[in-house]
Amino acid sequence: MIYFDNAATTLQKPKEVAEAVYKAIQNFGNSGRGASSVSLQASRIIYDTREKIADLFHCSDPAKVAFTSNSTESLNTVIKGVLQPGDHVITTVLEHNSVLRPLYQLEQEGVEVSIVPCRENGRLEVSDMEHYIQSNTRAIVCTHVSNLTGNKIDIHAVGQLCRENGLLFLLDASQSAGVFPIDMKEDCISAVCFTGHKSLYGPQGTGGICLGDKITVRPLKVGGSGIMTFEREHPNVMPTALEAGTLNGHGIAGLNAGLRYVLKQGCERIHEYEVALMKQFYYGIKDLPGIKVYGDFSGWDRAAIVTFNIADYDSAQVSDELSQRFGIETRAGGHCAPLMHRALGTEHQGAVRFSFSNFNTSEEVAVGVEAIKTLIYEDMD
Repeated sequence: MIYFDNAATTLQKPKEVAEAVYKAIQNFGNSGRGASSVSLQASRIIYDTREKIADLFHCSDPAKVAFTSNSTESLNTVIKGVLQPGDHVITTVLEHNSVLRPLYQLEQEGVEVSIVPCRENGRLEVSDMEHYIQSNTRAIVCTHVSNLTGNKIDIHAVGQLCRENGLLFLLDASQSAGVFPIDMKEDCISAVCFTGHKSLYGPQGTGGICLGDKITVRPLKVGGSGIMTFEREHPNVMPTALEAGTLNGHGIAGLNAGLRYVLKQGCERIHEYEVALMKQFYYGIKDLPGIKVYGDFSGWDRAAIVTFNIADYDSAQVSDELSQRFGIETRAGGHCAPLMHRALGTEHQGAVRFSFSNFNTSEEVAVGVEAIKTLIYEDMD
């Protein structure tokens, strides 16, 4: 099998990740629930992981890092934890349903939502956001990278716009954490929402929220905290405020190993390698008969994603052929990005997505290119 669905989840992980999970299962107690040696061992690894995340995102305090099960939980927590009826929020057509659906829910409760359209090739210009700011605007919430096209938003410019207008900047880093540098201070980011199972190479079921210095988030859930047991209200001190219940200590141990790999390799080096694979694939297919590639490829400051269709074939049919005949795993369909598909005119056909990882090889990409050629020229014959 050749795996090119890394924008959904990275399949190949550093071997240290599985080893860390196995070790944790054998040795971890419940962090924050008692002072046994195994409980303290879990707490140390969890705190060390907070430190690594704070280092990665240039967060001022590891205590401002709260763990969740994925980006969806992170985004729901932050979006619903800062917006309230009467507020106005700005987002974009690039967004995943993890942003859109919480906003649609809040819209029914009295939050006003504006959605910034994209330009040619799915590009989003930050200057377009400015026209949507109004007196009751509370926040801008947007993705760093489109999971459909791989196009990247200039988050520094978004952050400056938020700073100049006194807005919160809520960032969905699902596709960018571990690949692109994110500096919460320099980019004026109020909250980074991330998942562990993509380019941080952690296990599924891990993710988190990294908060800036000037934001308070109402908890999405309350309950056991390990502290202040006799209080009626959940503690409001971070990170406990956003971490009700037992943490996924075993998964966080694996995430710790994934972060260690990313920090050692460096985001820039990882991105450079992945882009080289993307270029090889893009140049190998872009001029083939019937191929339509989506996204802006005028420069390489983008994620290692190539999304395309072949003539009018249903994307699921193409993806199935690639899997069954060539052992190549990709993603087809809507990719949980409905507004982006509508903007690109692919709402009914969907699209086939190849997404590359630091663990893919040039040889695998060459096989992928030849598979696409075979599908096209067999059909033409």
